[in-house]
Amino acid sequence: MELDNRIEVGAGSHRYQVLEQWPQWPPGAQFKEVVAVAADSQGHVYVFNRGPMPIMTFDRNGHFIGGFEVGDFFRPHGITVGTDDTIYCVDDYDHTVKVFSPDGQPRFTLGTSGVYSHTGATSVDYRTIKNSGPPFNYPTNLAVTPSGELLVTDGYGNARVHRFSARGELLGSWGVPGDGPGQFQVPHGIAIDARGLVYIADRENSRIQRFDLKGQYVDEWTDVVRPCEVFVTGDGTVYIAELGERAGRWAGWAEPCDDAVGGRLSIFDHDGTLLARWGGGESPSAAGDFFAPHDVWVDKFGDIYVSEVIWSAGAKRGLISPTCHTLQKFMRIDGV
Repeated sequence: MELDNRIEVGAGSHRYQVLEQWPQWPPGAQFKEVVAVAADSQGHVYVFNRGPMPIMTFDRNGHFIGGFEVGDFFRPHGITVGTDDTIYCVDDYDHTVKVFSPDGQPRFTLGTSGVYSHTGATSVDYRTIKNSGPPFNYPTNLAVTPSGELLVTDGYGNARVHRFSARGELLGSWGVPGDGPGQFQVPHGIAIDARGLVYIADRENSRIQRFDLKGQYVDEWTDVVRPCEVFVTGDGTVYIAELGERAGRWAGWAEPCDDAVGGRLSIFDHDGTLLARWGGGESPSAAGDFFAPHDVWVDKFGDIYVSEVIWSAGAKRGLISPTCHTLQKFMRIDGV
């Protein structure tokens, strides 16, 4: 609703003011879409985009701080900032995860640039996978465990989660193609809660699967539509960016029906009870609505950031204007 020229979304104690024009892009900034977003311990926000300056940083008010000279990315996909402010960048087309210090200095890389594992996949189309394999074949996202281990979803050309030590040594993997417990069809997003539960956004199965840190299946949530990413705050609140049924569709799929669910953001408690939800794609270019949510992050102030793959999921085919918002901030309203 609109109040005092403000657009508000959410429900109950989860109400937010929409800041569609956040941030203030630097002069001459060029990019097709923001694929991912993360914030550090100081509240600085890292905007991972498909453009000539792939990482841009802003303060929480949206003022541009600078860009990192972090070398080449083939195709940016996911970004995570650890509790020590280490930056992890997933490059799906390069089949790597690049790790940087807080000031942008390279630390190490998981995977070998341009080298993919053999799963039978012939592209990013998960339907061509014949078997699961080792790291990586179009990895998607990463989460850091409380002990500092790294869990990577892998991804478009694989159907696995890989577990690494903090130094990048492979410790194990789990997952195979399919739709049963512990199976995946595009494991696209990942988060870990304070209890050590691992949340996997199993996108094309339209569910969140939960595991322990060793990969043992716990349960799943199905009140989501093609979830792309999940974020869990310290109190166990779960935020899920859902791509929906209208964007990012695979070749050969039937056209979506008129009442198909569009992109949306959903908030759950740690037991899977829905607390708030908005969007749905009825007016995807409108503030507070979405076309193609791809990533979600909640900063230390409780504000939410949602990035959208506008170009990849629709604009290049004329399904949405390329000027549609690709990044929105939702500022938590105090006192609710």
